[in-house]
Amino acid sequence: MANLIDIRRRIKSVKNTQQITKAMKMVAASKLRRAQDRVIAARPYAATLEAALVSVTSRVAPAADGTPAHPLLGLREEKRVILLIVTGDKGLCGGFNANVQRAAGQFIRDAKARGVESIRLVTIGRKGHDFWKRRSFEVVDSRSGIFSRFSYEDAAGIAKALSQRFVEGDVDAVWVLYNEFRSVISQVVRTRRLLPLELPAAASSEGGTDYLFEPSPAVILGRLVPRHVEFQLYRILLESNAAENGARMTAMDGASKNAGELIDSLTLTYNRARQARITKELIEIVSGAAAAAG
Repeated sequence: MANLIDIRRRIKSVKNTQQITKAMKMVAASKLRRAQDRVIAARPYAATLEAALVSVTSRVAPAADGTPAHPLLGLREEKRVILLIVTGDKGLCGGFNANVQRAAGQFIRDAKARGVESIRLVTIGRKGHDFWKRRSFEVVDSRSGIFSRFSYEDAAGIAKALSQRFVEGDVDAVWVLYNEFRSVISQVVRTRRLLPLELPAAASSEGGTDYLFEPSPAVILGRLVPRHVEFQLYRILLESNAAENGARMTAMDGASKNAGELIDSLTLTYNRARQARITKELIEIVSGAAAAAG
């Protein structure tokens, strides 16, 4: 009897777990819809901003001594690097966080191999903070719980702090590791350099067009470059947030299906055990009646 009770308890426990995973899937799907809309809405603005920045940059000549048109555009030999690691605040999303941590470890090994002397970390998301605080790396900034209600101002504050470190010469480059949202079932870990800015070359056909700028191209460039850095980081956070919800939705869907299969298996085991018990009791009754009659 104890065996049947244990099986019934296990079935009840798995059913309760399945209800939780189904609820988490629905919540993730709702959040994903909003996050996906924000990502899609941000992409055209990012492309237009980059095109405007490329156009203005091509019309601002660098100084005679080779000084770049803007401090955030200046290339340096990478000796001191900050790595910005974007993870989630919660788990139960498959390999979303583990893939970023693994890629960060590989980036650090590759950076040391190419001669980088100092690597400091900035973590966004509680999972990244909890993982790297136990390692022997300096974490200069950590933002946990930012994805519960983050806005452009959050990304702008982080971007301004990193830009200030770069301009002051505290670091030579800032790199970002994050999950890029492709689809509900596809998230790709990306590594990109945030500072100094990497801009594509201006189109040759545009070079022959003459524009009148008010204010001057240098003033416009001084305003566009910081805005571009801020919006690039904001877009990265949007991509990571959408990717996290997509990964959680997929993981919870798989967990719900696995729970259903386990429930079916346990139900079959329970029915077999109950049938065996009934058969045994019938045999004992028949045997006792036969013995009494004889």
